[in-house]
Amino acid sequence: MATIQKNHALTTAQWTRMFAEIRMETMRNKLFLLGMVGVAATLLCSPAVAQDSFVAEAKRYTALVSKPNPPWDGPTTGPSAQRNKSVIYVSDGQDNGGARGVGKGAAEAAKVIGWSFRLIDGQGTASGRRNALIQAASLKPDGIILGTIDAMEQADLIRDIAEEGIKMVGWHALGKPGPVRDLPIFTNLATEPDDVAKAAAMYAVADSNGTAKVIIFTDPIYAIANAKTNAMIKILRNCAGCSLLLVDTTPLKATAAVMPQRTAWLLQRYGKKWTYSIAVNDLWLDAMPSTFVAAAIPGNGYPRNISAGDGSESAFERIRKNRYQIGTVAEPLRLHGWQAIDELNRAFAGQKDSGYSAPVHLVTPANIKFDGGRYNEFDPDNGYRDRYRKIWGVK
Repeated sequence: MATIQKNHALTTAQWTRMFAEIRMETMRNKLFLLGMVGVAATLLCSPAVAQDSFVAEAKRYTALVSKPNPPWDGPTTGPSAQRNKSVIYVSDGQDNGGARGVGKGAAEAAKVIGWSFRLIDGQGTASGRRNALIQAASLKPDGIILGTIDAMEQADLIRDIAEEGIKMVGWHALGKPGPVRDLPIFTNLATEPDDVAKAAAMYAVADSNGTAKVIIFTDPIYAIANAKTNAMIKILRNCAGCSLLLVDTTPLKATAAVMPQRTAWLLQRYGKKWTYSIAVNDLWLDAMPSTFVAAAIPGNGYPRNISAGDGSESAFERIRKNRYQIGTVAEPLRLHGWQAIDELNRAFAGQKDSGYSAPVHLVTPANIKFDGGRYNEFDPDNGYRDRYRKIWGVK
């Protein structure tokens, strides 16, 4: 027995060699398994598989944001109506369907809450916007709503107005919704621009099955337009089969005069390569159809046009008829007008803003008959008017 034990006894050196071999074998097994995982990851993340996954996500997201009858997710509490207030809505330009729609909503809400209301048109120019603000301030209202008045452009004047004790709420006055740190603006109203841009760009990806060749139309003078443009570019970069042909910066104010000829030039330059347009609002698309007709492009042909914002009356008509536009990420303009009055009411009462930002909504031929679409606007069927009446304590 002692002999057997001696023959099978291992020296320290032998134990060391054995454990070294075991460690090496274990390491080889780990490396093999890691290699197999790497191969699987490579297969799963191959361009074709990744592209298919991204297109599937685009279709899922598009279906989500185009659901009709979105439920009310805004405020349910707040201060009661403050009495004997006057408010002026200063519009960038009433030819802008978004600014016009918000003004209508604000006028409607001001009447309900019992305030005097006036609208001043900035005529779509920097000097016009400034003059409109000066005129509004001279009337000494309790509050001013900045309807697409670029806050940074008019920053000095906005500070002067605030020193007079006038409360201000913006609509599309800056690139993001919510309270404004650097300027005396109580809050800025907008659907989150990144979400608006995402809905428009993902719709192009989904509708094209990941092959969209896109021209983006924007105006870099507006912070919110820049935010949308940057977000759309990021989406398109994630689509392996998509390409961005051009970011066109035709000024918003010049669309009616310039876009027909500009569209003809783009058709000549890009031809059939140009399959989708995404504009930061509908004004660029409003001015294109005459050129498409002249070029014998059918209404349901290419390029297919999508708007990332507002939702003009003519855009709704085009979408309904499937004629030179397939979608608009329409903002709830009248609701935003009501919200602007509610936010001013909170400011007058010395309370915080509501923190509400309306969710993104994509209007397409499939859902256009819902939520105000038959009246050529996105007016959510979620009872928001009754909600605000209840908050203010008015009938």
